[in-house]
Amino acid sequence: MADIVPTRSAYLDLQDERRSMQEGYRFLDEKRLVLAGEIIGQLDAYGAARRDFDRLYAEAIAALRLAVRRHGLEDLQCYPAQRLAHAEVEKRTRSVLGVRVAEATFNASRAETPPAVFPSPEAEHCRRLFQKVLEKSADLAAGAGNLQRLWNEYRRTARRARALEDVLLPEMEQTLRLIDAGLEEQDREEAIRVRYFRQIRRG
Repeated sequence: MADIVPTRSAYLDLQDERRSMQEGYRFLDEKRLVLAGEIIGQLDAYGAARRDFDRLYAEAIAALRLAVRRHGLEDLQCYPAQRLAHAEVEKRTRSVLGVRVAEATFNASRAETPPAVFPSPEAEHCRRLFQKVLEKSADLAAGAGNLQRLWNEYRRTARRARALEDVLLPEMEQTLRLIDAGLEEQDREEAIRVRYFRQIRRG
């Protein structure tokens, strides 16, 4: 920018460009605030979902220990798993300044499962708990994805805002000052020439 010839038109063009940069910076700054607020909300929701998941997973592991104690590891591996007639992850999405934020729910309908040769309450309870763990994991995965996408967009927005604030706008201000100083120098030279020619005509 420092190589620009100091002219009135260049000065006005740079002022317009500076206004555009300032508007862009204000937009990016507001976007940072909105994204930060959404990240905080998503963190709270993810934290609650993760606590529920960890509690349920711990219960499932405890139930697994009891089932292994009752059947032994090899016999428990032969225990019939719950069959599903239909299973899908239902997703609902919304946009936060162009960033996709999703909610996910695991929907499944159970099918008839073959009876176990040696059924037990411990094994049935273990199976039910791990089914719930699977259902909870969909919402948890959606929350983790939301946080990653929001954080990536926040970092990109923050980098652009810092580039405008710390580099481009200061460079623009410096160039405008140089052009302004050059225009003042041209005005002084022009005034000196005018006085000089007036003196010549009078002389």
